[in-house]
Amino acid sequence: MHKNEVPATAKKGLFRIIFSRTGIILLLILVQLIWFLRIPFYLGEYSRYMYGIMLILEIVVVIYIINSEDNPAFKMTWMLFVVMLPLAGAFFYIFVKTQMENNHIKERLSKLKLETAPYLRQDEAIVDALWASKSANANLAYYLSKRVGFPVYRNTEVKYFPLGEDKFRQMVSELRNARKFIFMEYFIVEEGYMWDTILDILIRKAGDGVEVRFMYDGMCAISMLPYNYPKYLKRFGIQCKMSNPMKPFLSTVQNNRDHRKICVVDGRVGFTGGVNIGDEYINRKVRFGHWKDTAVMLKGDAVQGLTMMFLEMWNVEGRQEENYRRYLTPKAKGLRRELGYIIPYADSPFDNENVGEEVYFHILNHAKKYVHIMTPYLILDNEMITTLTRVAKCGIEVVIIMPHIPDKWYAFAVAKTYYKELIESGVQIYEYTPGFVHAKVFVSDDDTATVGTINLDYRSLYLHFECGTFIYNNSEVDKIERDFQRTLSKCHKMTLIEVKGQTLFTKLSGRVLRLIAPLM
Repeated sequence: MHKNEVPATAKKGLFRIIFSRTGIILLLILVQLIWFLRIPFYLGEYSRYMYGIMLILEIVVVIYIINSEDNPAFKMTWMLFVVMLPLAGAFFYIFVKTQMENNHIKERLSKLKLETAPYLRQDEAIVDALWASKSANANLAYYLSKRVGFPVYRNTEVKYFPLGEDKFRQMVSELRNARKFIFMEYFIVEEGYMWDTILDILIRKAGDGVEVRFMYDGMCAISMLPYNYPKYLKRFGIQCKMSNPMKPFLSTVQNNRDHRKICVVDGRVGFTGGVNIGDEYINRKVRFGHWKDTAVMLKGDAVQGLTMMFLEMWNVEGRQEENYRRYLTPKAKGLRRELGYIIPYADSPFDNENVGEEVYFHILNHAKKYVHIMTPYLILDNEMITTLTRVAKCGIEVVIIMPHIPDKWYAFAVAKTYYKELIESGVQIYEYTPGFVHAKVFVSDDDTATVGTINLDYRSLYLHFECGTFIYNNSEVDKIERDFQRTLSKCHKMTLIEVKGQTLFTKLSGRVLRLIAPLM
């Protein structure tokens, strides 16, 4: 039914982008950016008077950048920009740091955190038990609960999916069984078999009286979905929002994308991981060879964490009163010790906490035998390079699986600039020869793992909204490790000889692009 009613603007192609509302928005943003960059030329005729002012402004901005609390890599990129384009760079930095919209979103998120806090209270008995089991993980639980409001749970079943198609089949089954509500939040939604299958279910469930809320990142409006798609879905009773929609104003908020992938059904089951909604994620469409992705399903107490993450993000824009109690997960009776400890967590660019990176640092710093990693991107800050190399030098086995067929050549070129230093320190790097790895997995010592949306790059670690699930002492950790080993058997191990034998173009482009790596 609905396939025949999709708006004509949903057609793909460059023509649609250029002549759509989104195309006009992108054009207006480009015009504003060009205006900033041309400031020095407009003021050129006053060069005798402006030179001194430009020099003073440049010095003041550089001193401010050096003394700011930003990551050193971001500082270096900004200083390079200011030095290369003195007046335009300085004005642009001031513009970025004084935007009111950033403060507004930060205040909104803080208020929403206060609203959800009563439903994310930490059960101290669980923390006490975790202290007795592994004190280091109790320290992490303390940080996640006290600093950013994500408690540790027990009584939660975990199911790991080694491929996107595995997650898709299970999610479809759970969506069909929905009785009360469905919450979905995704970075990418693209029309095709996967989305058509899900949309059919959502329309049917909305018609049956199930509350359906669907949210996707506003970047989808560029080439995947028409700008008015939320209105189209509302015709079927589906509440729909674009997170951070594209606006015709130059703003750094446009840089803070909603990269999360969350699906919650009735508060009893939740999904997260790397799998977006698009046919390549379930290998029905081939883009970069075989698509290797992962996800987890939670059933039990910890689902409440995913529910509250979704509701906070839903209400950042278009505020509505929430009766949070309607969506609470019924607490399990008794204690199932074999299920271990689960922490769903989220990361925000507006809370001054690098949650995703802290979880990764924790796993690396407390490993005793090994840390095995799958990531599509490897664009590292100094702290992560230092940690990875130090852990490997101390005799811990550190293995990273990367794609062999990349989705972005420039990101892959930058990643290869880190290979030599990492390999010389003892980090083993493998490339997945059948295709592209989109998984975001850390697994360590047969007892600890995290699966989520967080890549090893600046965008995920500092700029995007992200989420993940920390898993400890659950039998599914063993399945994650076994999947890693199966994947490793299909990989090629990179050597120093191969790294040194890269083409001149790869070497030069990677090193030049590394200067602006924080922007990639």
